[in-house]
Amino acid sequence: MTAVEEKPARLVGGPGLVLVWFYGVMVVGAVSRSAYQIATEFDRAPLAYTLSAVAGVVYGFITYSLVRGGETARRAAQVCCAAELAGVLIVGTWTLIEPSAFPDATVWSDYGMGYVFIPVLLPLTALYWLRKSRTVTR
Repeated sequence: MTAVEEKPARLVGGPGLVLVWFYGVMVVGAVSRSAYQIATEFDRAPLAYTLSAVAGVVYGFITYSLVRGGETARRAAQVCCAAELAGVLIVGTWTLIEPSAFPDATVWSDYGMGYVFIPVLLPLTALYWLRKSRTVTR
């Protein structure tokens, strides 16, 4: 008699590979943009540039978690995607209600409109995928 063994579904298989690609692009975009802005004009909009840097770090951690795979990485990615979604919704709403607080845009401004709304769609898609990729019995 063989024991039933639990194996985590690969997080980078199928749609997970597309998520890794999108998150990788967002890491490069957010980190490079914020690094340049922080280095050259931080005093102009420190909150906006800091939030963009935080977004880049979050995107990087989610990318790493998806590539790493496994149940612990899946759960960590879920927590980060939920935090990312909360950040996008909070900052997106904040930029609409109080635009003067942001003299320059962040990655999450206007729900990511400057990035074709990818910042709000990506965590929703990732949360759905991560929920579907839970540990399965094989």
